[in-house]
Amino acid sequence: MMRPMPMKHVRLLVLTEDLPRASLALADTQSFHPDSRPPAETQLDALPGHQYHEVFIQARSRLDKIARLVPPDAPPAISPIRVVDLAELDRLNAWLGGLWDETSGYEEAFRGLDDAERLVREQQAALENFAQLNIDLGMLQSRTRFLDIHVGRVPRENLRQLEGAVGLAKHILHLYMQTDADAHVVIVGPAGEKESALAPVLSAAGFQNLPIPQGLDRPPAELQKELSIRLDEIEEQRRALRKTLDAWAAPHRERLTEARHTLLMAEPLVELDPSLRSAGHLAHLAGWVPARSVGRLERRLRETLGQPFDLSVRDPLPEERSLVPTVPVRSRLLAPFGMLVGQYGIPAYGEVDPTPLFAVTFLLMFGSMFGDLGQGAVIAGAALLFRRKLGRFWLFGLLAGLASMGFGLLYGSVFGYEHVLPALWMSPLSDPLLMLSIALAWGVVFIATACLLAIYNRLAVRNWSGALFGHHGVVNLIFYLALVAGGLGMERGDGFGLHTWVLIAGSLAVLAWHSWRHQEGGLSERILVVFIETLETVIGYVSNTLSFLRVAAFSLNHVALSIAVFSLADMMGAFGHLVTVILGNLFVLVLEGGIVMIQVMRLQYYEGFSRYFSGDGHAFSPLRFRRGLS
Repeated sequence: MMRPMPMKHVRLLVLTEDLPRASLALADTQSFHPDSRPPAETQLDALPGHQYHEVFIQARSRLDKIARLVPPDAPPAISPIRVVDLAELDRLNAWLGGLWDETSGYEEAFRGLDDAERLVREQQAALENFAQLNIDLGMLQSRTRFLDIHVGRVPRENLRQLEGAVGLAKHILHLYMQTDADAHVVIVGPAGEKESALAPVLSAAGFQNLPIPQGLDRPPAELQKELSIRLDEIEEQRRALRKTLDAWAAPHRERLTEARHTLLMAEPLVELDPSLRSAGHLAHLAGWVPARSVGRLERRLRETLGQPFDLSVRDPLPEERSLVPTVPVRSRLLAPFGMLVGQYGIPAYGEVDPTPLFAVTFLLMFGSMFGDLGQGAVIAGAALLFRRKLGRFWLFGLLAGLASMGFGLLYGSVFGYEHVLPALWMSPLSDPLLMLSIALAWGVVFIATACLLAIYNRLAVRNWSGALFGHHGVVNLIFYLALVAGGLGMERGDGFGLHTWVLIAGSLAVLAWHSWRHQEGGLSERILVVFIETLETVIGYVSNTLSFLRVAAFSLNHVALSIAVFSLADMMGAFGHLVTVILGNLFVLVLEGGIVMIQVMRLQYYEGFSRYFSGDGHAFSPLRFRRGLS
């Protein structure tokens, strides 16, 4: 399942008049990924279908704009599959152009209503600043020779100081509304020298002026009532306009559905446009097809095309490997894990697809770090309950919950209670050293597996040097396993052993030699770089292995948090005990569950993917019929 699906490069030569039928056959099989490179034959330099492409784009744009006002009833049916020629496409485009000319009038009317509504809502929002000011706002808008008027807001903590400073400037401050952060005030005083002295005071207090928009020249309560009535009128006009539009659109709906089907049939040829080349009556297109689908594709072409054609098939060339698309693992259970893998990158062709391994190791680590039968059931139940909102991702939540439940049975933990059911194995806190040892062993297996996958990926692309000497290659793996063996020997009291020292020293020497060959610069600089890289190799493998101690640490932490929750609950009465346990479990689910998820993703991305997964490939995207035009 982890092996990439073999791909073939196919070249199709057809008569130009058969191109539309060929495009429909390719879209129907959903197995042809276009290759836009120009053909090797120099005589195949013409670009057929350019006018067809332009007419299609214009027609689709017009239909999309019409659909904004006249939504389609349902996606068009794919059958019957038929060829759409340029003449039919031209007629459809002309009809859609005329229909859009009529529809655009309704769009302008709706836009006018939207603008009017936006203006009213802006005025309502502005009035919120003056809701508690029960005076004619027109009086505050007018400027006089004798009065200086400021309407605005100031941070509440600065209000008292501002009030004193305003009084010294012979002005009056009136507080008319307070919010959590600000105080809304009106400041009135004599114009002239005192007015100029007030400006720095307002600035120092953080005063923000609240301009009164034009048209708001009456008391706020009266204006709010009038604006609400205006909004109701606009909504009534919108309903009437929608009713008129629906009546106008009714006779056109059937033909609009036909138009969507016509463009659906024309789209495959347009999608192939960058890959098409021709010379006279002969057209060429090339692409990538899964090896298992080549026979089906050839049969479909024979059934569809009326004229002879030539289909040549070959394996990808070594220099084409970066161009070959990767077919993702197709499994409903693995789909959500594939989405997470896709956040890191797409496997290059020839690399193993890490999705199955990622799914298994993710669930094992999450379950062991967050093992609880009851809390796992809550996660799984929430995923089931909200599966429509979560989409394909709900299966991820369900499987994570089931993994947590499985380890909860091993630990004997139900909502933190460890005496409700007997543990199938043991509670993590009963033997912390064993848990830490298991976590280290898990880290060794995980890292060694990642190195083996890195070696396989490099061998698959015939990168012999990288497989042997590169990061996480064969020599690195020998060094790491020798280091682990030496550590186990020391733990048993046997020491590193001569053979282990020879393997460690020999592998590091080979790595240093390989690095030396690729260095440039002076002697001292090369020595320094080789020394640092060798030291980094040693430190890196040790620290990466120790990173997996967090698997045990979080399993222990999970139990410790539950103990803390029950310690608090025991201080309460019966009702308080129940409430504390419920809230404590919610806290553990949300906070620790999120942290565990992040830690597992970190281990997967940085200790796994970064070792063997380049992520610089591109996904297989075959030509197909699309239901939506946008």
